[in-house]
Amino acid sequence: MIPPEYYLFIGALLFCIGIVIIITKRNAIVVLMGIELILNAANINLVAFSQYDPQRLQGQLFALFVIVVAACEAAVALAIVLRVYQYYQTIHLDEVSELKEE
Repeated sequence: MIPPEYYLFIGALLFCIGIVIIITKRNAIVVLMGIELILNAANINLVAFSQYDPQRLQGQLFALFVIVVAACEAAVALAIVLRVYQYYQTIHLDEVSELKEE
């Protein structure tokens, strides 16, 4: 059995990589991938801590719920990115400074 410290380390590593990607990158698609890494880090922690749950399914079911929410979030965010690209012809977040139509 793998000790839970390894899961926590991998979760912390994924979380840090996601934060660094969100802070440093300006491409909207790459920022979305950073957000997905953060959600996956949360899922790893949920599954790791479910070992200590007497029913052993609450953490895994909550991780499944997070995966469904992440999929919905990605679909909505990609639709928004496509619409922004259609209007501004770019997906770089620095170049899209105003969302209001004049």
